[in-house]
Amino acid sequence: MRVGIVILPEDRWWAAEPKWKAAEEYGFDHAWTYDHLGWRSLVDGPWFSAVPTLTAAAMVTSRIALGTFVASPNFRHPLPFMRELITLDDISDGRFILGIGAGAGGTSYDALVFGEPDPSAKERTDRFTEFVVALDGLLMTDKFDFDGEYFKTRGARNLPGSVQRPRLPFLVAANGPRTMTLAARFGAAWATTGRKSETLDEWWNSVAELSKIFDEKLELTGRDPASILRYLSLDAAPVFSLASVDAFTDAAGRAGELGFTDIVTHWPRSHGEYEGRELVLEKVASDVLPGLQAGH
Repeated sequence: MRVGIVILPEDRWWAAEPKWKAAEEYGFDHAWTYDHLGWRSLVDGPWFSAVPTLTAAAMVTSRIALGTFVASPNFRHPLPFMRELITLDDISDGRFILGIGAGAGGTSYDALVFGEPDPSAKERTDRFTEFVVALDGLLMTDKFDFDGEYFKTRGARNLPGSVQRPRLPFLVAANGPRTMTLAARFGAAWATTGRKSETLDEWWNSVAELSKIFDEKLELTGRDPASILRYLSLDAAPVFSLASVDAFTDAAGRAGELGFTDIVTHWPRSHGEYEGRELVLEKVASDVLPGLQAGH
């Protein structure tokens, strides 16, 4: 099993850089940051942009995969975003993974800050579908035309293209039937957060249910289940995965039993969201990661 970690883009670079370096030194397989204009209660604090952060991270690491967890069409147009992605893939020498999702609804700062009406769930999914289809075309085809309801391009150039061929990989975050179909069609990987639950057992039951639904989507699209990676965001559960070494070990084991190839945790924060101790992170890195990765 591969293991990743999210480093929130809230620290000035002098404080963030050691975390990105440590993520690689600890042996994590991938490292991520959120792609938002602001997020939950952290809107009231410092927040930096994902693409420059990942660019800087690429310059101070050499092995670890890097990605957005996740980008959405809430504030991005696929055409200029394509240029940023190609640049990131180049600077990281083919280590970049594009995590993409539909974006949250009316409670999301990204959805509210522009002062426009919040789209319905259907409209968000429609827009996300166009976003994924357009990004795929823009990254795969030079002089690309796209004529959608939400996005349009005319003769869009993409040279020199991605380092990774035929294009950089998509990790599609999806919990609903339509977005899961997108993941099955376009994703090198699928990511889920499970469903919001009051108890840990309820959450794991939801993860198992969604995993079965995704199997059905893969069958309908004719894709080999072994051809797509499965990512689980552990910290969407009611218990922070790095609350203790035992909590992380148990979560990793349960994810493996459900067929997930990759799990993602979060760098512990001193308070609030993802509150925990870096000592636990260090113990997991030294005592748990080697066994998980050896068993992959």
